[in-house]
Amino acid sequence: MNFVADESIDLQIVERLRADGHTVIYIAEMDPGISDEDVFRLANQQSAILITADKDFGELVFRKAFATYGILLIRLAGLSQTLKAEMTSSAIRERASEIPNSFSVVTPGTIRIRHKV
Repeated sequence: MNFVADESIDLQIVERLRADGHTVIYIAEMDPGISDEDVFRLANQQSAILITADKDFGELVFRKAFATYGILLIRLAGLSQTLKAEMTSSAIRERASEIPNSFSVVTPGTIRIRHKV
C-alpha cells in the first residue's frame, strides 16, 4: 500500500510499514510544519492513504467534504513506540482490503472502519 504519514506519526511506525513493504512518504522527513490541507493534497496526489494521529483530518473529511483515498487514524497514546508500530502493522495486514477509501481508526484491541469517505 501507499501511505503519506503525517508528522504526528512516530518514526517507528513509518519504519515498520516500510519494512513490511509499503511505500511511505513521511512529512517529518520532507516538509515538517506544512498545513493539514497540504498534507491532504499530497496524499491525494500520491493516491495514498493518509496515516495520522491528528483528529483534525476527520473534520476535513466529514465537515468540509475533502475527498480522500483513505485515512488511518492512530489512537494509541500511552503505548510504547514499538507496540504502536506493531499494532499499526497488524491492523493494516489484517484489514488491508477494507482500509482504502475509508476512515479507519486503530485503537488498542480494535480497528474501526467507516467506508465511503
